[in-house]
This record gives sequence, C-alpha cells and structure tokens, in this order.
Amino acid sequence: VQLVESGGGLVQPGGSLRLSCAASGFTLSSFHMIWYRQAPGKERELVAISTSGDDSTRYVDSVKGRFTISRDNAKNMVYLQMNSLKPEDTAVYYCNAASASNTYWGQGTQVTVSS
Repeated sequence: VQLVESGGGLVQPGGSLRLSCAASGFTLSSFHMIWYRQAPGKERELVAISTSGDDSTRYVDSVKGRFTISRDNAKNMVYLQMNSLKPEDTAVYYCNAASASNTYWGQGTQVTVSS
C-alpha cells in the first residue's frame, strides 16, 4: 500500500497549486480520501474529504470556495485544487485513505505561500 503526494511548492499569495495523490495497493473507491495539513507548531487539520460511495465532499470552513477535492478511481488518483492561496495555507499537506478497518498515509508535500 502506498500513497504518494506531489505538486507542492512555493507560490505567491493569490496563486494556485494542484496537489496530486497517487494511490496503489488498495481499491480507491472503497476508501474515504482525505487531505490534511499541518503547519509548524500546529496540530494536523482535516482540510477536505471525498467520501466513498456517493463521492460527496466536505471542507474545513477556512478553505471553502477556494479548494476543491476530486478523485479518479479508475486512475487511482486524488487531487486537491487550491486557488486564491493565502500565507496561512502554508503547511505540509498529507493524503489519507480511510475505511472502517484501515487507514493509510502519504509522506506529505510542502506548500509555502509567500511573497
């Protein structure tokens, strides 16, 4: 089982990034797929979730209207489109796969929003 995030980097405020999470070793459609983030000195925070089955999505209030989570079960990929980025979005972003019996984590990708 493996989750590999990519797409992080340095971006100016107001800019955009698209994070990708490549999944392998399990059936993506059977898992809730979640993006978390952790800023320095802060606890890990749930950012967005794509639920299995109905593919509904939910977001933390601070990113609503700016971030979009999506998945492609056929390609075993999950994405986080991040627009109108703010300095407070700076964090390590983690991809998580969760079911009733298992949870898997990626290694994280750094996103830095700074001028």
